[in-house]
Amino acid sequence: MSLEEKLDKIRSPKLQNQHQTAIVLSAVEDTLRDQNTLPSPTGYFAALLALLRQSISTTGVVNKDLATSVVYLLDIVTPYTPQPLLRSKFSEILTNIAPALTLPEADAPLLRPSIGCLESLLLAQDSAAWELPQTTIGPRRAIAGLLTLAVDHRPKIRKRAQDALTKVLKNPPPSPAVDHPVADMCADTALKSLSDLAARSTQAKKQKQSNVSEHEPALIHALQLVKTVALASGGWPSRKIEELCEVLLNISKSNNEYLTMAAFEIFDIIFEGMADDTATSKLPRLLEVISELRPSQNDSQLLPPWIAVLSRGYDVAAQIKPDETFQKLPELFNLISKFLASSSHNIRISASECLISFMANCVPNSVLLEPSIFDEKVLENLAKAALDLLNVKYQTAWMETFNVMGSMFDALRWRADPILSGVVKTIGELRGNNSFTGKKEADEIIGKAIRAMGPGKVLEILPLNLAKPKAGQPGRAWMLPILRDFVSNTKLQHFKTEFVPLSEVMFQRVIDNGEAEKTMEIKIFETLVQQIWAILPGYCDLPLDVTDAFDQHFAMMIADLLYKQVELRSDICKALQALIDSNKAVAAIDTDDDLILQSQVSKADAQKNLNHLSQFASNMLAILFNVYSQTLPQFRGHILKCINSFLSIAPAKEIMQTFERVTEMLESSLAETGAQTQAEKQKQKQQNATDKMPPMSHTLMDLVITVSIYVPRDSFSTLFNISSLIIIKDDDPQLQKKAYKLIPRLAESPTGKLALEERSSELQQLLLDSSEKISAPAKRDRLCALSTLIPFLPNDSLHFIPAILSEVVISCKEVNERARTTAFDLLVLMGEKIISASGSLIQNSKVPHMPDDSPAVEANLEEYFTMVSAGLAGSTAHMISASITALTRILYHFRESLKPETLSDIVQTMDLFLTSNNREIVQSVLGFVKVCVISLPTTLMLPRLATLIPNLMVWSHEHKAHFKAKVKHILERMMRRFGADVVSRNCPEEDRKLIVNIRKTKERNKRHKDAAKIADGGSDEEGNESKGKTGRFESEYDEAVYGSDNSDGSDVSDNEVLGKSKKTAKKGGNTYIVEDENEPLDLLDRGALANISSTKPLKQRTPGKSKAKLNLDGKLLLGDDSNDNAMVLETPADDKTEEGGVGAYVNALKGRDAVQRGRGGRLKFTNKRSKDDDDEMDIDEDDVKTVKKHIGGNSRGDRPPFRGGNRGRGGPKRGRGGIAAGRKGLGVGKWPDSGTRGGVGKGNRLPRGRGRR
Repeated sequence: MSLEEKLDKIRSPKLQNQHQTAIVLSAVEDTLRDQNTLPSPTGYFAALLALLRQSISTTGVVNKDLATSVVYLLDIVTPYTPQPLLRSKFSEILTNIAPALTLPEADAPLLRPSIGCLESLLLAQDSAAWELPQTTIGPRRAIAGLLTLAVDHRPKIRKRAQDALTKVLKNPPPSPAVDHPVADMCADTALKSLSDLAARSTQAKKQKQSNVSEHEPALIHALQLVKTVALASGGWPSRKIEELCEVLLNISKSNNEYLTMAAFEIFDIIFEGMADDTATSKLPRLLEVISELRPSQNDSQLLPPWIAVLSRGYDVAAQIKPDETFQKLPELFNLISKFLASSSHNIRISASECLISFMANCVPNSVLLEPSIFDEKVLENLAKAALDLLNVKYQTAWMETFNVMGSMFDALRWRADPILSGVVKTIGELRGNNSFTGKKEADEIIGKAIRAMGPGKVLEILPLNLAKPKAGQPGRAWMLPILRDFVSNTKLQHFKTEFVPLSEVMFQRVIDNGEAEKTMEIKIFETLVQQIWAILPGYCDLPLDVTDAFDQHFAMMIADLLYKQVELRSDICKALQALIDSNKAVAAIDTDDDLILQSQVSKADAQKNLNHLSQFASNMLAILFNVYSQTLPQFRGHILKCINSFLSIAPAKEIMQTFERVTEMLESSLAETGAQTQAEKQKQKQQNATDKMPPMSHTLMDLVITVSIYVPRDSFSTLFNISSLIIIKDDDPQLQKKAYKLIPRLAESPTGKLALEERSSELQQLLLDSSEKISAPAKRDRLCALSTLIPFLPNDSLHFIPAILSEVVISCKEVNERARTTAFDLLVLMGEKIISASGSLIQNSKVPHMPDDSPAVEANLEEYFTMVSAGLAGSTAHMISASITALTRILYHFRESLKPETLSDIVQTMDLFLTSNNREIVQSVLGFVKVCVISLPTTLMLPRLATLIPNLMVWSHEHKAHFKAKVKHILERMMRRFGADVVSRNCPEEDRKLIVNIRKTKERNKRHKDAAKIADGGSDEEGNESKGKTGRFESEYDEAVYGSDNSDGSDVSDNEVLGKSKKTAKKGGNTYIVEDENEPLDLLDRGALANISSTKPLKQRTPGKSKAKLNLDGKLLLGDDSNDNAMVLETPADDKTEEGGVGAYVNALKGRDAVQRGRGGRLKFTNKRSKDDDDEMDIDEDDVKTVKKHIGGNSRGDRPPFRGGNRGRGGPKRGRGGIAAGRKGLGVGKWPDSGTRGGVGKGNRLPRGRGRR
């Protein structure tokens, strides 16, 4: 921004506090005009300097408002003032600005622009000026002032001073020296300030003073200053590094995490600055100093930060001098590994992370590719140190040690063999021990060893011992899943020699079992066979010996397995696909060979491998085609991908032969199907339904689609002929779907795209002719085919768009959600095509169902909207509704490109449709109105509210199809955008209560939200809320339509607008295993699925003391579990709250069921149930009546035989216990006879347990 632009902003101030500055600027400009001086930076500078002398004196600020405005303008003008002038007037300017910087009454509005002026002055000084001592009025004195302000307690002033220092130090005057002349002075001052404050804080801690925390803010400010100086200077002066490191390490052990983080940041900045070539001389000294400052062995506060700093330092050293750093690696490894024996968990974690960092950063690629003798010696020393870590001495740190081992295997790759063989053997032996708890971590290390050293070497050290187990050696079947997950980039020959024979042995044992019932052992053998072949994809991931290992014999074996072993097809197809794709990925790399990145396989080797595999392509494709036709559709995915991979490397001639064979078979299959009678077709369908295999024509069509992108261009005529035959076959929807998929598939290849361009007119006619023959399941695929064709339309074929438009519009109301979504995307795509072809003519005479003399129209966006709007004149409500929905989608997408008149006409038209009596039409219009309210300009919408809102309110009383909720939601969005007053003003009087309700609900929600935020103690909720909103919607349109603060107003019709339903995320259902008590579930058993339950199984009752059962006469029942009329009597032993009779007595007096006296001294019983009551039996009301008759009970109108009998929990209304017992229970004394009233007096009150009343 130029000076004039900045001054223009001041001349027209927007804020009240800027008016004074505008007045001062106006006065300065008037003065310049009176003196006939040009308004140049020099003129402004001179005039403002004169004003500054008047407003600030050496004793203080004369006029603060004037001084603030003048200094603010000086801050703007000074950067544009000629530097010679600034150098010559430096002492004069500094003398005038100094009071503003030093006086105690100077506040932030005056200080900040003063610092800005000082920054511009200092940037203009030359080397000579910087040589002046600090005692004179020169730049060094100004820097001293800035350093003081850089630790000021006021944050804005502190920040401005630090920014000024950074800029000055980063722009040194022209001189031979690299650093700024004043960098040392800044470093000394910052370090002295930091050391003093750190010493004061330490002293306060030693004396256990209460004001320790008072020093921490100043300490943080001082650290920030050190950080600023280090960042600006590109490091730290070498002679001051030792002192700084010592101070920083002491600070980093503080309990205040901000201090620790700030200290680490400074170390990072220093190391980052030393990564430059110019600062390499400082790095060795710094690392030496840090190493000498090693804390005590068990200092859990200071050791972790010291280790972290050392790790970062050697990371930088490895970038600058990788070979020298690598030579030091064993020494460093031994230095840090000692701390793994520490009892402090934090120290062990820090040490392991440091060692991991060393391995990841300090091993150069040259050591892996071409190691020297010295490099091999270093690697051996490293391996020895690693093996020592598995000593019992480090047993407490074995988990951390395992992480270090893993990083060593990752870093050394194939050089780990043989130096880390001892590590593999030790960890393998630990893993085989049943009492070892770190099996998961050990598996990870063994897996990384397999990936680095290769499975052959690891299996030499830790043999599987499965085929011929040796006495005393354990079997290691647990290694098979590890091999499956970690094998890659190894020799395929090893699989042939090691695992193929093992698989044969295991499978032979399964065969020997014959038709007999499978035992657990046989099931295990079957599982082992599957696990063995699951390893093959790993062996085929960029193997090192493709040309030798993948021979004719291996290919025949693979083919045999594909035919015979159905359960292995998936793994074998994955393996073959990985074999081709991994080599293709290396061959396609554009850069030069990087053997580390390419895992020892050069581009030339990869291409050689592909050429070798292409020799097998023809036979393998024939085998895969046959296997594909014999496989159920749900298991065909991997086979089709494998076919695709082989097609990508097969010679063109063989691809052509394959294509011709498949197309011939498809044509004959279609001919056979066409010749069949209806009865034969029905019989064929029944047969296919029985064996669940699709018709052969479906299978062949899948293969044609897969092959299509690899055939030469002269074969496309055959493809289009096939498509034209199948697309019109509406009696086979699935086959029709596959035919439509051919067009999008062709667009995936360059030759296919050319063919689509060349045959565009043929395809247009084909798709138009087949529009009447489309079956419902194929609609989405037809829309996808149309979407693929639109970008290839030439500008003279734009009449295709209006020809298919009605079909696309009506598809916006399809039942299938994916078809609706595709239709909406196609609408937008057609609009963009018309925009890109603006100016071309659309020949309406070529559109079907339009007169031959229809005039041509120019292609533009308004014309496209006119085409879509034509559907509003449709004869059915369904067509009108679909047209409104389509208009809604394209209006939202193209709203910024449409003319205001077009927008106004569309909105006005929709306003009329809002008065329709048809709910389907109004449902679509509500979605349209919502999009208008959200996205159209306010100037357009405000005049429409007078008619729009009354028409909306008519539907606010309609409850069907959620109309009321939708209208309420639209009104909410209106109130949010246009204001509640505007909406209320345009709303009919009788409906304003809805507006009031919305406003009150919103205010109430806001109050609750604020209260919750205060309760949660912070503004984090707002941040989390904003985070939660991002990513919920796939597009801006979804966000606008569906996004809302109130879920009650969710607009259901919006789902139709985009064709997407708002689905709540399904929660994953829990699955439970129902196990027998005595025998664990055998997961290998085919019947195991019967023991998997989606509902939580009831817990079986454990044997123990059970409740005694009584019949309706109160007699104790023994050994009769089938009696449903028994009641349960709780025994004292079931009460777990108190022990023995004391507990029963306490419960009787104070328990939940204790009798209480209410008003008038009447006895009162609680009838509340608790969850414990669920154990009681429910007694039918008829049983109660029977019992009452049996014991002489009366009807409801008579007095009950016992006082309070109908009030207890066991009264007839509840049907539980109580009076239903009728007679005494076990161990209860005799009741008084019926002649005495009440039976239960004050002195002989019965405790109200579950079994008795």
